[in-house]
Amino acid sequence: MRLSNVVLAVWLIAPLAVASDSEPAEPAVPVFKDGQAQVVKAFEDSDYWIRHDLWVETEFDSDDDGRMDRMHVSVTRPRQTESEGLKLPAVYVSSPYFSGTGASGTEYFWNPRQELGQTPPPREHCPPVELKSRRPIISKSHEKEWVPRGYVVVHSCSPGTGLSQGCPTVGGDNESLAPKAVVDWLCGRAPGYTTPDGDQRVEADWCTGKVGMTGTSYNGTIPLAAATTGVEGLEAIIPVAPNTSYYHYYRSNGLVRHPYGYMGEDIDCLYDFIHSGNPEFCDHCNDKVRDKAMADGFDRVNGDYNDFWAGRDYINDLEPLKAAVLMAHAFNDWNVVPEHSVRIVQALKSKGVPVQVYYHQGGHGGQPPMKQMNRWFTRYLHGVENDVEQDAKSWIVREDAKPDEPTAYDDYPHPAAEPVTFYLQGGAPQRGTLTTQRMPDQGTETLIDNFSFAGDALAKADWTQHRLIYVSPELTQPVHLSGTPRITLKLACDRPAANLSVWLVSLPWNDGKKAKITDNVITRGWADPQNHASIRDGQPLVPGQFYELSFDLQPDDQVIAKGQQIGLMIFSSDRDFTLHPDPGTQLTIDLDATSITLPIVGGADALAVQAGESKPIVDIPANAQTTP
Repeated sequence: MRLSNVVLAVWLIAPLAVASDSEPAEPAVPVFKDGQAQVVKAFEDSDYWIRHDLWVETEFDSDDDGRMDRMHVSVTRPRQTESEGLKLPAVYVSSPYFSGTGASGTEYFWNPRQELGQTPPPREHCPPVELKSRRPIISKSHEKEWVPRGYVVVHSCSPGTGLSQGCPTVGGDNESLAPKAVVDWLCGRAPGYTTPDGDQRVEADWCTGKVGMTGTSYNGTIPLAAATTGVEGLEAIIPVAPNTSYYHYYRSNGLVRHPYGYMGEDIDCLYDFIHSGNPEFCDHCNDKVRDKAMADGFDRVNGDYNDFWAGRDYINDLEPLKAAVLMAHAFNDWNVVPEHSVRIVQALKSKGVPVQVYYHQGGHGGQPPMKQMNRWFTRYLHGVENDVEQDAKSWIVREDAKPDEPTAYDDYPHPAAEPVTFYLQGGAPQRGTLTTQRMPDQGTETLIDNFSFAGDALAKADWTQHRLIYVSPELTQPVHLSGTPRITLKLACDRPAANLSVWLVSLPWNDGKKAKITDNVITRGWADPQNHASIRDGQPLVPGQFYELSFDLQPDDQVIAKGQQIGLMIFSSDRDFTLHPDPGTQLTIDLDATSITLPIVGGADALAVQAGESKPIVDIPANAQTTP
């Protein structure tokens, strides 16, 4: 039996409004102005919205019961789709979170107090999730924004969550095929049923066959996952802070790394957190997914990239994608770090699909302004020729601007950004110098790992043996960074393994009452020196032997203010992100073979301004646009 207590779909159809005898009501239709769908009064009253739920049959059987899994779906639509036969496009949101989540306390995470390269002690699993599913309304998110503008809003629960069947896989194929099935149902190609077990069909005959998807974080990952299937009818997506690779969420360049604020979390912890589905299949799913597929694949000992992670990396699945993509992310998102969006956008540029980005300076989340999203969906779901293709490709909220007031640029990274390489001059245990002039014979400098010191404390310290820091002269003009910094190091370690962490910071440190660490952290990066030659095959270090490695820091677009200094900090364990081995590991850096390349708008000419050698480069936004 599957959810045998659920026997009927619930349909809530509001009473229809009665037109005056003297003035027959005109049929309600979407209205467009300035390239945007407008709020239509006849669609606005939620008392007259139609709500119902159903189960859409997929093409997979992830719980191995011999029948295709069915996804729980809810629909909210204007009454005119019933009373007047109006057909509308759909805005679709899918999530594993809609029906409750598990305990997220650190007692259910892995203990980060672990020696590198060793098998960690087992962790305690959180108690089973208490199912909190409601019918027929899975969620009310996005309804007030889109239903009044002439859209149907659709929600669904991911596999193995809520009343959806199957097993959660955290990025497995079924999490792409599940939303594909819902899009297929909206377009008349997949069956929907009134119950999870029955055969009474439900048709989406009120849908035009045009679908857009959106959502934030995991809910933003699913639109991309669906789009990678190439499903017909998914015309546009707006992913906000999407996790586009679970490797890049839980690892960095061979290193075990944790998302900010979730020390010790790994992919199996996220599985426990979202697994709210049918208790009858709970033990089977746990055994199949968490205790076998994940336990055999995610490798907390070495952190290497492998086939398990490759199968959960959407950059490997972009070939079928054809939906128009409006991507949103924050440069100070240290939960889902900004490379998740940037890497996908860069890969999509060569495909010819419409791509636009909205980036801001805040933390996790933050969708584009309503006007920008409205233009996107109006163009690709309603088919209104509003010239959105001619809009600027990049919209970036500058440091002191409001989130709905981004500045337009021709592209991201800024087209005028050029790589400028900086070199190191010694100064440990105090501060060395960061300069564009290579100074030979700098020799080596050494740091000693100690995870008990937070990164901001190390950056602010005048004297410490637990980090190396190299600081530029004070800026006499603002410097605009746009793109992805890359560091090259030559180092030796006194042990077979070590964490390696790099921060790019702006000094002096802002210690005001409202200051945040992100006010001074320009960007960050992490790597495992054992993976200096291969991301897939880390090898123990020979103590005392020097190794060369290069890796990217997180992408950024930031204007460093006049009067600040740019600092490069190299240290070992990053208290908020990496494992916490016993203190004492010694890293030795060859300064002559170490450098960092920064993408600077105006390149070397912009830096020449610092010394008064040329006129400042004016950073002109694209098309003089200030709002999308």
